[in-house]
Amino acid sequence: MQFEQLRTFVAVVDHGSFEAAARQLHVTPSAVSQRMKALEASVGRVLVERGKPARPTSSGQVVLRLARQVALLETDALQELGDAPGAAPEAFTRIPIVVNGDSLNTWVLPALAAATRHGISVDVYREDQDHSAELLRQGTVMAAVTSQARPVQGCAVRPLGRMRYRPMASPEFVRDWLPGGPTVANLARAPVVVFDRKDDLQDRYLRQRSRRPLDPPRNYLPSSGDFAEAIRLGLGWGMLPYQQSGRYEAAGTVVPIDPETVVDVPLYWQQWRLDSRLLGVLAAAVAAAAADALDR
Repeated sequence: MQFEQLRTFVAVVDHGSFEAAARQLHVTPSAVSQRMKALEASVGRVLVERGKPARPTSSGQVVLRLARQVALLETDALQELGDAPGAAPEAFTRIPIVVNGDSLNTWVLPALAAATRHGISVDVYREDQDHSAELLRQGTVMAAVTSQARPVQGCAVRPLGRMRYRPMASPEFVRDWLPGGPTVANLARAPVVVFDRKDDLQDRYLRQRSRRPLDPPRNYLPSSGDFAEAIRLGLGWGMLPYQQSGRYEAAGTVVPIDPETVVDVPLYWQQWRLDSRLLGVLAAAVAAAAADALDR
């Protein structure tokens, strides 16, 4: 496998088609096709499903991880050789990561900003913390903020802390829908705000309150910032982390509907087990931001 072929494979997956990869690499689509055919011939496997978008096959996921690792190690080496004759000048290195929406909206951004000072640019994928590790397995990302403590094969894991969620609603919503408190009967009929169909936090709370399944009216709102605003406006009740609910509580526009109950979500940093200076810099920045923001 040649560097040029591996770079081309990454471009095809990241940009979704041979044509888009050609534009990014400043070559013709025919050149991209020839490189991919040569790479697949050298491996003896089909590596990419030629659809819209182009996706790596199961074999392609293995080679994609290798391609990203090679690119990162190459950049590390070139940066260390920055003063050597003929060495490439230091440039930003793109590192794809996956982060859950609440972390992205509350505490992760300062870490990413710190990483840019070291020549790192990030390609952030947003995914629920319970599902983000799958992108590591596929080779789509190099690191993840995830709720999974068990490391993905080939990855190292470190605990970051926990996000503590409480069921919150506007005072008017509590008055109209939860007279007498969050009884099972009230929770069965009161509308709830849910991030998306992967979001299980509200149902975790409902399971704590009832021994039988509850299916209240649901409003799906896949935007972390708008999620809190929707609760403030009375669209329904929902689970908010302390980091997000504080300013609303201080203003008196949201209140906990069940002050004694919390749902804790432990978070971990998983990254490829790779001796890369830049990946280490990013991991340290994320860990420092988590130490300031998350519960232990």
